[in-house]
Amino acid sequence: MLTFDRFSVHYGAGVHAIEDVSFTVQPGSICAIIGGNGAGKTTLMRAVSGTLGFHGGRVHSGEVRLNDTRIDRLSAHRIVQHGLALVPEGRHVFSELTITENLEAGAASVRSSKLRQERLQQAFEMFEVLGRRRDQRASLLSGGEQQMLAIARGMMSGPEILLLDEPSLGIAPRVVQHIGHTIQRINEGGTTVVLVEQNAAMALGIADQGLVIERGAISMQGPAAELRESDEIHRMYLGGSAVEEADSADTAQPTLERWQA
Repeated sequence: MLTFDRFSVHYGAGVHAIEDVSFTVQPGSICAIIGGNGAGKTTLMRAVSGTLGFHGGRVHSGEVRLNDTRIDRLSAHRIVQHGLALVPEGRHVFSELTITENLEAGAASVRSSKLRQERLQQAFEMFEVLGRRRDQRASLLSGGEQQMLAIARGMMSGPEILLLDEPSLGIAPRVVQHIGHTIQRINEGGTTVVLVEQNAAMALGIADQGLVIERGAISMQGPAAELRESDEIHRMYLGGSAVEEADSADTAQPTLERWQA
């Protein structure tokens, strides 16, 4: 379980990137975090993965816990050891290394050579194109293939929770659909996924829970299916209004809620 408790992040003397954010990612779920540019989504991912300091940010207040361990004060490699891995925005594969070497780099914290080989084989089975081209340099891959490599590399440490920061960015629509299906397969294998996306349609289409970040604060949260049907979400992120269905027998009250400070 990943828990943010009244969490705030500042940059420099006066930039409040995240303010008093609280939410919990349920084990075994896909949690979608959506919002526009500059909303604070990537800052959240940096904070939880231990890379915030590299970008000049600092935790101002609150905390982040992975199960019973507070992780917002830990180094990045210690956080990986605790079972969390980040696939950053922009992929950041090692272009001059081969596909296999990139994947092996993702398993640097895994001591067992047998386990490293098992996970390497799992990666090639999940992403067949990587298996076919395993000895080629990563620079020869397309943008979509590099994103697949970045996701596969993130899985090499065997994370309990996988953080994905904008995996659809700059990717062709048909490849985005494939990546969405892959995220679902990873989740079905037992890995909790936190998916940060501007592509709200893809993110909310595969997620169990969702939340909206606006100007560093949570503005809306609830089950992803209900967020998907929200007129406000359609206006802000999907274009137009939600299509209202004909009269139905379902009269249950939605649990979608606006965030109350």
